[in-house]
Amino acid sequence: MKTVLITGASSGIGEGLAKSWADDGYHVIACGRDPLRLDALHQYSELITVRLFDMTDREACQMALADCAAELVILCAGTCEYLDHGVIDAARVEKVMSTNFMGPVNCLAALQNRLSPGSRVVLVSSMAHWLPFPRAEAYGASKAALSWFAQSLRLDWEPKGIAVTVVYPGFVDTPLTRKNDFAMPGLVSVEQAVTAIRRGLAKGKSQIVFPTAFGLQLRLLHALPSFVQRVLLRRMVRP
Repeated sequence: MKTVLITGASSGIGEGLAKSWADDGYHVIACGRDPLRLDALHQYSELITVRLFDMTDREACQMALADCAAELVILCAGTCEYLDHGVIDAARVEKVMSTNFMGPVNCLAALQNRLSPGSRVVLVSSMAHWLPFPRAEAYGASKAALSWFAQSLRLDWEPKGIAVTVVYPGFVDTPLTRKNDFAMPGLVSVEQAVTAIRRGLAKGKSQIVFPTAFGLQLRLLHALPSFVQRVLLRRMVRP
């Protein structure tokens, strides 16, 4: 039986992926910080086992994942904090960077010796890092760091036969995005996100972008000269 390890499985995309793979007969190792939600996942299917730990704690990662081996590892735990009016809150930035960047790094460090040729690691980034959106300094920087790390790691792990896939979602209807107080173009459901990710992985893609139309729009904006980007993005600055 193949094993899939998923972080951020307490809610959102991670929870949807955990249930989807368990429904298809895979053994799922669901990782998260919420004991009640993880217990609910375990009750959902006998194929789901759980690991309760905080991925920003390096030692906790090592202990929780020491006996875990999986052909597919999906690191999708994340958070978002905005900076209002350009006021830099160092603690808030640190929290986002610790969760979105160092969290996956801690997990990979704990799992790397348990990966073998044919394994695949999936890191969930975001389209947000393609453009310097106002208020998204911390979130965009964390996802840019994760994407860069993943793309470099892909080159170093290719000779080992370990594949690395980066997922670039737009807005997905999750408890995290429901806190947003602005319009979210191209919003998709968790079910749509799960379908897009699983379809891309089935094709062995190194990059998965969804929704397609919104991703194309952002990539076209990303290709514009920086001064044009600034003109457009200034319209989003809050008074």
